[in-house]
Amino acid sequence: QVQLVESGGGLVQAGGSLRLACAASGRNFSSNAMAWFRRAPGKEREFVAAMSWNGIDTYYTDSVKSRFTISRDNGKNTVYLGMNSLKPEDTAAYYCAVHHFGPIYMPTKEDLYVYWGQGTQVTVSS
Repeated sequence: QVQLVESGGGLVQAGGSLRLACAASGRNFSSNAMAWFRRAPGKEREFVAAMSWNGIDTYYTDSVKSRFTISRDNGKNTVYLGMNSLKPEDTAAYYCAVHHFGPIYMPTKEDLYVYWGQGTQVTVSS
């Protein structure tokens, strides 16, 4: 049974930092691209960042570029999201997801992701 478990969320002041982790079990995802999405209160889920299977290629939504960093450790079957200079508008539930393909391909298209985590809440106070 495949499971993706996110951790590292919490309450932080604006300008602060957090590092999210998503640990996968039940299957090795070293051949799959992985990504982070988020859903803010009252809004639809949106793409945040993606990384190719080998960690070479990354893709970010414009609003988090230069502030967030996606990384992965295939030996631990884990993907991370480092978040710096957090803003109140970053407040959301953050979800990790496993892409059907290895390279980054249409990373914002949710239908191409085959597994999803349950989410971890990030709240940024002003």
